[in-house]
Amino acid sequence: MMARLLIGLAGLMGAVGVALAAASAHGADANRLASASAMLLFHATAILGCVALLARGLLHGGIGLVAAFGFVIAAALFAGDLTVRQYAGHSLFPYAAPTGGTLMIVSWLTVTLAAVVAKR
Repeated sequence: MMARLLIGLAGLMGAVGVALAAASAHGADANRLASASAMLLFHATAILGCVALLARGLLHGGIGLVAAFGFVIAAALFAGDLTVRQYAGHSLFPYAAPTGGTLMIVSWLTVTLAAVVAKR
């Protein structure tokens, strides 16, 4: 059930990432949207990779799930903050983008840990 949820969230992130890429291509001074799009698309793929690696037993189950959900939360914070800044002129909340970026780094390190402690 968690795998299906993560796959669904990755699909949603991918769709929003493509929409933001289109908005950035057609908007003036829309660099924030391009960055938001890239983070969503890249981490949607990372989530799908985590799900596939979890299914093959190449990542520790619990730790791998934490990493995958970390990617969801992190990319949403980062992209959400940049998108709100673009359209509303203010941040989602103070330090939302840096918090999302830091959580992305932590999630990647968590993938590393999940691989190291996975059952052989």
